[in-house]
Amino acid sequence: MFIIGHFINALASIVDIVLKLYMWVLIIRAVISWVNPDPYNPIVRLLYSLTDPLMYRVRRVLPLVFGGLDLTPMLLILAVVFLRSFIVPTLYQLAMQFY
Repeated sequence: MFIIGHFINALASIVDIVLKLYMWVLIIRAVISWVNPDPYNPIVRLLYSLTDPLMYRVRRVLPLVFGGLDLTPMLLILAVVFLRSFIVPTLYQLAMQFY
């Protein structure tokens, strides 16, 4: 059973890293949106391709644009922080039960 515990522990670490990286991608996307980025820049295109699908879904449900200020990245960052503080410790706790 300890193999399952190690697997869940590794899975929790990977989920934590992925969520942390996505949070930083959202922050960088928000900062880049304050300037007029070149839409043909490969880094800008990568950031848009990583964040646009989720941002469009949130914007369809909750229109969070007030006076030219888009609050969608802030909502997504809060969601990522919530997931990191809920899912990752839960997975670690679950892994400890298998040791």
